[in-house]
Amino acid sequence: MTIRTLLFDLDGTLINTNELIIASFLHTTNQYAPGKYEREDILQFIGPPLEESLRKINDKADVEEMINTYRTHNHEHHDELVEAYDGVVETLDKLKEAGFKLGIVTTKMRQTVDMGLALTKIADHFDTIVTLDDVTHAKPDPEPVQMAMAHLGAAPEETIMVGDNTHDIESGQNAGTKTAGVAWTIKGRQVLEDLHPDYMLEHMSDILKIVME
Repeated sequence: MTIRTLLFDLDGTLINTNELIIASFLHTTNQYAPGKYEREDILQFIGPPLEESLRKINDKADVEEMINTYRTHNHEHHDELVEAYDGVVETLDKLKEAGFKLGIVTTKMRQTVDMGLALTKIADHFDTIVTLDDVTHAKPDPEPVQMAMAHLGAAPEETIMVGDNTHDIESGQNAGTKTAGVAWTIKGRQVLEDLHPDYMLEHMSDILKIVME
């Protein structure tokens, strides 16, 4: 069946928030686990829900306090460290013009999602946005992808989930959609290729060749 619906992860897929996330984690780990984590150690925390990652940093600390520390730093430095990846805006324009149904499925909270979409001016491209606030079970559970498809009236066989993290590929596979990894993932493309997504994008515009053929 032809792909008519495209679901995208946000951070690390459409917008480059890597430096912001790493800086915010380092700021937080320096307070709650001084000297324990270097920059390269932070990569393991990118992707899962924030609370899940912070509990691994210090399971004896107040996780809500840690979240507030992280988010305060993240929001204060957001606009100076975030931008859309090359080709994202142009590709979304073409998909929207061609009549595809577009959605975002993210493990971020809605407030942070809204900040990124406003800064990069891509909010209007999407027909649904599923955030961590909206679901009981985050990716890799299929619930967020299934919720987005329900909002859009889409069947799994006509949907593709695009993301930079293992959680994105697994969530799409668990929901029965096609999947596409992005080669610009900070985790390294091999981490995604090991999950055998249907496609690997070298540049965001590659998705046009897949769905418009």
